[in-house]
Amino acid sequence: MAIKCIIIDDEPLAINVIETHLGSLPEIELVGSFQNSLEAYEAVKDLSIDLIFLDIEMPLLTGLDFIKTTQTPAKMILTTAHRDYAAESYELEVVDYLLKPISFSRLFKAINKFKSLTNQPVSTIR
Repeated sequence: MAIKCIIIDDEPLAINVIETHLGSLPEIELVGSFQNSLEAYEAVKDLSIDLIFLDIEMPLLTGLDFIKTTQTPAKMILTTAHRDYAAESYELEVVDYLLKPISFSRLFKAINKFKSLTNQPVSTIR
């Protein structure tokens, strides 16, 4: 069963890095990428999403505000260049907190953490 995910980040380079990493994982289905959290806010209402890669510092609606206001059952993995929000993010029960630049191994670990939380078999790198 594929894990359906989206990326929300206002930086095209960051989206590209995450998309490239996710492209190496056959169990991941990338449903969409958004550079604006408000666009994503509307989209998650209509999409069946399991996991969201979410930047924190974005214009209009921050990633933390997105989490606090959305009704999506999707799990969140925060992606940011700032360590400052780590404590608050765990109060919001996110799956993981990835610091940019995001390495493949760190993203892989976060995906396995998501799988563990959702009772799916974890993957190993061969």
